[in-house]
Amino acid sequence: MPTALQLAEGNPILMDAVRRSRKLLNRRALVGAAASAVPVPGLDWAVDAALLSRLVPAINSEFGLTPQQLAELPAHQRDNVQKALATVGSVLVGKLITRDMVLRMAKTVGMRMTTKQAAKYVPLAGQAIAAVMGYTALRYLGEEHIKDCVRVAQAAQLALPAPTAHRRLGA
Repeated sequence: MPTALQLAEGNPILMDAVRRSRKLLNRRALVGAAASAVPVPGLDWAVDAALLSRLVPAINSEFGLTPQQLAELPAHQRDNVQKALATVGSVLVGKLITRDMVLRMAKTVGMRMTTKQAAKYVPLAGQAIAAVMGYTALRYLGEEHIKDCVRVAQAAQLALPAPTAHRRLGA
């Protein structure tokens, strides 16, 4: 299975968007890992949901795939994006992110999350395992979303927006 960078190979603008998205993803996954290590019931789920609800739109923005960015496209280009979305099958690209969508994403890695919940109550080693599992779960979800964005941008032949200072700072 190719990585997002491998999918974007040959397109420097797309590769830059992947790199910026991954940088943002890494920061958010580290925050999720820290929350996963804290043995407070439900804290990690709440933090993961909050991180995902902000991360997905930020990644969409890097690829010009937010609802606002798509609304500004000419009609024929929007049609191309809709066809690409149907082909890729992503439910998160170009959409407003709802609580239900975040829960569907979490179910994708549900077994890891359940194991993470149980592991974090074992002193030290369990908390470390929970942190690693929290990090990898968020990384997996984020990387899959980045791949979807790359596929949609390529299939729709979408011109990506220039990075802004606001986005480059990870806000």
